[in-house]
Amino acid sequence: MLARRQRDPLQSLQRRNQELKQQVDDLLSESRLKGALEASKRRDIYQRTGALTEGEDDDSSAEEDEEEEEEDEEATSGEYIAVGDFTAQQVGDLTFKKGEILLIIEKNPDGWWMAKNAKGNKGLIPRTYLEPYNKEEDQESSEEGSEEDVEVGDETAEGAEVKQRTDSHWSAVRKAISEQINTVDVLTTMGAIPAGFRPSTLFQLLEEGNQFRASYFLQPALTTSQLAFRDLMWDAKTGSIRSRPSRVSLILTLWSCKMIPLPGASIQVLSRHVRFCLFDGNKVLSNIHTVRATWQPKTPKTWTFSPQVTGILPCLLDGDCFIRSNSSSPDLGILFELGISYIRNSTGERGELSCGWVFLKLFDASGIPIPAKTYELFLNGGTPYEKGVEVDPSVSRRAHGSVFHQMMTVRRQPQLLVKLRSLNRRSRNMLSLLPETLIGSMCSVHLLIFYRQILGDVLLKDRMSMHSADLISNPVLATFPKLLEQPDIMDALRSSWAEKESTLKRSDKPLVVPVFSQRDKELLKAVFLLVYHDCVLPLLHSALLPPFRWAEEETEAARWKVIADFLKQNRENEGALQALLSPAGLHEPFDISEQTYDFLGEIRKNAA
Repeated sequence: MLARRQRDPLQSLQRRNQELKQQVDDLLSESRLKGALEASKRRDIYQRTGALTEGEDDDSSAEEDEEEEEEDEEATSGEYIAVGDFTAQQVGDLTFKKGEILLIIEKNPDGWWMAKNAKGNKGLIPRTYLEPYNKEEDQESSEEGSEEDVEVGDETAEGAEVKQRTDSHWSAVRKAISEQINTVDVLTTMGAIPAGFRPSTLFQLLEEGNQFRASYFLQPALTTSQLAFRDLMWDAKTGSIRSRPSRVSLILTLWSCKMIPLPGASIQVLSRHVRFCLFDGNKVLSNIHTVRATWQPKTPKTWTFSPQVTGILPCLLDGDCFIRSNSSSPDLGILFELGISYIRNSTGERGELSCGWVFLKLFDASGIPIPAKTYELFLNGGTPYEKGVEVDPSVSRRAHGSVFHQMMTVRRQPQLLVKLRSLNRRSRNMLSLLPETLIGSMCSVHLLIFYRQILGDVLLKDRMSMHSADLISNPVLATFPKLLEQPDIMDALRSSWAEKESTLKRSDKPLVVPVFSQRDKELLKAVFLLVYHDCVLPLLHSALLPPFRWAEEETEAARWKVIADFLKQNRENEGALQALLSPAGLHEPFDISEQTYDFLGEIRKNAA
């Protein structure tokens, strides 16, 4: 049998969502045997489902006994019956139909079991599609099950209470209800959100681990031999890291989002934002970057970016972003997902919803990059793996009637306006010093370059032995990646550096110029290190600074007040020393290891 290739996290997430959704749809379909429900009865679905769940909890003790018996049967019998149809998704999977008897050969802890069907074919199948098979009770249970299904369907259609199911498959359905019905499906049924909204796919990937965050891709990648760096090299002639061009290097500007459907009054929107990443139609190839949108009460369906503000523009609101990638995939493009962070008024439950997605392919069929211009992208509903789903079915794209009517319908479609910009010489030189794959805000590029330059000094120029993997005492390298997950502290560093830069001589200010002298480079790095130690390190260990929490307005306001007060004291006292020695200053204790750069622990291992 062919070796089974590892599933991409996005594929695994989509597969899990599909399985749970299918189980829920099977349950809900019983309430629709006599046709679609009226709008006035939609809310009853949720109430009856809640009552059904409570009824199941009352009999939990009896169910535990049944589950123990089932576990005993599973231990002694290897035959299972399929409770739904499954189609193989890749090489090594086994296709089967509902009711088919399967012999389990091996049970893997990841939920994919090796099975053999009646024809002798072997393959991997999902555990959630199976239940133990009992030959003696098969016929009796199937008859009772069919009668029960009809009874439940009739009573649901007539508006009566739903009877409690007692089949062993109910435990999986109940799990699906708790994870799906009680969130997006309930909100959709109650009319709180449009039918095309889904749980945010990119947010769930960010929550799974560090591999889709900018701090991961900022670290240097190793070559296949694991003995050298692939995207961090030293140029002895210039005394700096070597610039490296990439296949994709461009600037993307988010203009606006138009005709985005509004959620209902039962949920409160905490944040409107766009998340995007590099995507090849199968998997995510870069970090997932987030830009928060602003909106006006008079035009709530229109989102805008890069608003006019006093002082510096927060990097979280900056619609000008850089994109770099060296992927050779012919299907490489940008996956955009519009999302909202919300809280339910009735329960206080928080969540992330996708308001639509769109994929912009960066190369045509001939491999030629698409032109740099403004693109009007119409959004799709559902997830990137669902086809033909509309964000708001009430405004269908498949408009009929006159040409004028069709034009008006198109104008009401949810859409995203973006602009691809070509690079000038200065921008190209700056981006070439960054990692081969990275997405970020243009307003923080110069700070990322400082970090990469210091990284090159420590790892390539000053390291005594290239074979040494000892810990390196360098607070900047140890803490700078944290700033990518705390954008307000990154803004504080930007503000402090801009003030310091304004006091430098004009000849010292440029960062990327071909004739830049080595003395000036070293001077700039030394000044940057002083600013970093005066600004970032005290804030990271301040006991007054609340932990960073996404889309919590009170927390964000409290954090910015602490940061603004600290920066004001620094300006008045010409540094952070007096604030650090002040009795009013409170700081968290830290271990010396927190200020060291773990070479092996932070390196991004890349076998490609």
